[in-house]
This record gives sequence, C-alpha cells and structure tokens, in this order.
Amino acid sequence: MKFGIFAELEHPRPWTENGEKELFDNTLEQIELADRLGIDYAWSVEHHFMEEYSHSTAPEVFLAAAAARTKNIRIGHGVRLLPTEYAHPARIAEATATLDIISGGRVEFGTGESGSRIELEGYGIDPDSKRAQWTESIEQIADMMAMDPYPGFNGKFFSMPARNVLPKSLQKPHPPMWVACSNKKTIHLAARLGLGAASFTFLDPADAKQWIDEYYEIFRTECVPIGHSVNPNILLVTGFGVHQQQQVAMDRFLDGIRFFQYALNHYYRTGDHQPGRTDLWGSYMAEREELLKADLDPLLMRNVANSRGAIGSVETVREHIRKFHDIGVDQLVLLQQAGKNKHEHVCESLELFAKEIMPEFHEEEEERQKKKASDLAPFIAKAFERKADKRPLRMPDEDVPIFPAVDYVRGFNRTQPYLGSVHDPKAAERL
Repeated sequence: MKFGIFAELEHPRPWTENGEKELFDNTLEQIELADRLGIDYAWSVEHHFMEEYSHSTAPEVFLAAAAARTKNIRIGHGVRLLPTEYAHPARIAEATATLDIISGGRVEFGTGESGSRIELEGYGIDPDSKRAQWTESIEQIADMMAMDPYPGFNGKFFSMPARNVLPKSLQKPHPPMWVACSNKKTIHLAARLGLGAASFTFLDPADAKQWIDEYYEIFRTECVPIGHSVNPNILLVTGFGVHQQQQVAMDRFLDGIRFFQYALNHYYRTGDHQPGRTDLWGSYMAEREELLKADLDPLLMRNVANSRGAIGSVETVREHIRKFHDIGVDQLVLLQQAGKNKHEHVCESLELFAKEIMPEFHEEEEERQKKKASDLAPFIAKAFERKADKRPLRMPDEDVPIFPAVDYVRGFNRTQPYLGSVHDPKAAERL
C-alpha cells in the first residue's frame, strides 16, 4: 500500500493578521517532512469561497511551491475543478504540464466537478451541466497535453481552434488522471473511463471491498479510456493522528476531524452562509457537546469509526490500516491538517507513523505493483482497442492547418477567416 498526506488548508476563525501565511508555511513544512520520511504522495484540493473549511483556491501555485521544496514525493491535485467557468481547459493543461516539469514528472492529475452552491453559483455554473462539463474538459485536457498539435475542438461548453498547447508534460502521454468519487456510481464511472478513483473512508471495509471489486471488474470488462493512458487505482482519505498513547492521539486530533466534517456538512448540506461574517469555528464550539453525543449514537458509530479510525495508538492505527490494505486499497491518504490541529503534533505524528507503521506496508509494495501491472496488462490492451478515437498523438504535417497572420495594428486580414473560425464558419462573412 502507498500513503499520502492531504492539505485542505483549513483555517478556522478567529483569524490573525498573518494567520494564512503561517498556515501555508506550516503545511509546506509538513509536505517537506513527508518527503523526507518516504511518504508517497502530497495532495491539495481546489475550493473557492469556503471560508475556514478550505483556503486552497490556487492549488497549482501551492503545489508548485511544494514541488520546489521536495525531491521524491508525488504532487497531487486532489482535485482540480474542471467546469469551464473555473478555468479554460487549455489553461489547466498548461498549468498541469508546467507543474509536471517543475516537479520532475511527479504530478498526479486529480479532477472533479465541484458540488457546493457557494462555489458553483459564485462562478455562475449550472449544476445540471457540471458532469457534462467535466467529461468534456477532462478528455480535451488529456488531448492537449498529449497531442502535437492539439487538433482543435467544437464542443458544447467550449471550443477552440488547432493549437500546440505548451509546455508538454514530462510524463508521457500525460500525468496519471483521477476523479473524486462520493458514491458508487462515480466509482463505476471512473473504472469505465480508466481513471483512478479518489474517495473518503465513509464505508466500512466490507462495503469498501465490494466497491473496489466492482471497480476492477468494470475496469477489466468495460473500460474505454478517456485519456491516452489509464490509472487503475483506488485511493481513500481518512482522518489520521497517531501517538504512543491512545488518549493523547484522540485529544490532539479528534476535534480537527470533527471540525472538518462539521464544515463539510455546513457547505454541502445544511449551512446558511453569510460571506465574511459566518463564524464556523464559533458555531462548532457552541454545538460541540451535542456533536459529542451524536458520536455515541449507534446509528452513526460505524461511519464515525470509519472516518476517524486511523486516530489513536500505534496498534489502533496499524489495525485500521491493515483492514483497508487487505481489501485492496491502493493508497491511503492521511488527513491531519484539519481544524486547529497543532503543526508540531502533525509533524510528530507523521514521524511516528513513518517509523512504526509505514515500513511493513511498504515492504511488499514493489512486488504487488509488478504483479498488478502484469495481471491488468491484457485488459488495458483491450480497453484501448475499444477506444474509438485512434488518432496519432503527432498529427501528420499535411493535416496541420495553416492560420493566416493578423495585423492587429492595421486590422484583421480580411481575406481569411478569423483565427477562431474552426468553430465559427460565419466569422469571415461578418468581417
């Protein structure tokens, strides 16, 4: 099994003048430490307007800083939002490839749609079209990173003419691609498209095993890759914190994951929000005693245990991780940067984990990866046989269109259509 850490960049109130800088500095230090300890992945999200819950609004910038400070750890978008109002697909392709070069080929390209009203409405995104926008964007971004030149596209949500989108990623044909999964339907979609599936540990191991088995069965029998390579992997994120003493770990880290879940619920389900004024930490503390009672509700205990089971003593955490290892989880991502968890406690926990727990799960990972690659190889070959679009990644010279020069001082060249006419055939008539 591989391991990652997860940076939501949570920043609960009350805020201080330099609080965000301290938050960013500490989180980058944690990623540097994880790299030195041999942890495999560092993931950071993209969210917008979600005060206190996530101040990670420009992950391409944050992850570039992380890449520059590290040598081996893989740098993960977990996830980049793809509806076109957030960013044009070409800009995302350019930024992702640039990050891949800066990191020395360590990028993991996680993607998603976004699911909160505060984000979607802030950018004027129709929630009914966000899945279609994601599907259109991820396919074209893969083409932009892999194809020379990108042949252009006439789509429902964006169109552009043929262009060579630069730079090209160091990993060929493009970095491994993932999609955020919150339910079984999306996990099945990930398998059909040849994408890694990234989810939270809200299932118990028995239910999770069923989802994993279904993912790999669909991948073997139905996969039609949406990109130019496949990434058959299951990733789960779990609340985490370890100490030699069980109670110390719980005292240090349980409130952090509780606040994470409280803020998540606020933005995605129940909360009325007044931008710049709502105090999530204050409301969490006011409701904390009731939340603690809810933790003991037998109907909620299973989900609570699954999402927080990696908080405790070395033996408790080892046993919890072993359950997910044994059912075939490929990567477990450890969520510690949450609530008001202290930086020094996060670092101590990572060091203890790397010394006492991680080695036994890393021990057989290379052999497992070789066996998995061998077992899946024939199914991957068949998946690409099912892919209808078999254009070469390098377009033949004679098929590359020639665009006329434009003199922006004297006006457009009126004898030729405008450069964007690949998707607007009447442009020349208007000129």
